[in-house]
Amino acid sequence: MLYLHQSVRTPSDAPRQFLVVEPGTGLYEFAGLLVKQEFAREEWPVVAWAILSGTASSLKSGEYQIEPHESPARILGKVSRGDIYQHKITFLEGWSYQDLTGKLRQQTKLSQQLASLTPGQFRENLSLTAHSPEGLFFPDTYFFVMGESDLDLLNRAARKMERNLKEVWALRASDITLDTSYQALILASIIQKEAMRSSEMPRISAVFHNRLKRKMRLQADPTVIYGLGDSLKGPLKRSHLKQDTPYNTYTRAGLTPGPISMPGRAALEAAVRPLTTKELYFVAKGDGTHQFSNSLKEHNAAVRQFRN
Repeated sequence: MLYLHQSVRTPSDAPRQFLVVEPGTGLYEFAGLLVKQEFAREEWPVVAWAILSGTASSLKSGEYQIEPHESPARILGKVSRGDIYQHKITFLEGWSYQDLTGKLRQQTKLSQQLASLTPGQFRENLSLTAHSPEGLFFPDTYFFVMGESDLDLLNRAARKMERNLKEVWALRASDITLDTSYQALILASIIQKEAMRSSEMPRISAVFHNRLKRKMRLQADPTVIYGLGDSLKGPLKRSHLKQDTPYNTYTRAGLTPGPISMPGRAALEAAVRPLTTKELYFVAKGDGTHQFSNSLKEHNAAVRQFRN
């Protein structure tokens, strides 16, 4: 009995690594895995300890991160409890759907199902009603286990965006120029791309609301960039502003047909609760903030100051 205790309590010399317990793995096969990966020297002490400790029938499949110097007994306890390793992935505010799917493709521990679906199947799987998936997923950090699918993650992100959008829409100001929560999502996506700092988002939102009320075009550079897509090579130029696309808010009035990015909570709130101002213009100052103006004359002066 002393030898048994010493065998299963002695820390291994193996470095940090993953132990994958496949579904249906039996006790003897599990003990063999520990020996193969040098977590244990012999199989029989692992088997005996599992039987004596009552964990023989409670091994749970999954991927486990085993730290250096963990003993076989500790590993057995981890697997019997199902302390499966949680991988982490972060979707950033302002990302496009293309950025999002690119990040998902890099995750080798995810089951890749997205690529095999048609657009219709994709919308059906995720219960999406919008024609485009752009902007429908909430930017945040998500955790997943090995074998989970990219669709599982997207489903969680879509439901989280729905919840946040519903909450924010319920708090909207009574005099905003938006008719639906989807319009709020669209405007929030533009605000997200325009603002370098969340503190400026309500003020930028006010400019867009003021322009919409006056039937003025939004003239937001990020919408032009989004509409041009991969055809845009290098920085945005004045000539690009005249290239008409469905998303060009210099050539077309109103909001874009859909979102242009994934907005975060601050942008969503700003879209439905703008500041009360008379400002109609803003220009980047080059330090992450903007100069706001009430009139075109003031704006032109600001442009000369900060862009020359």
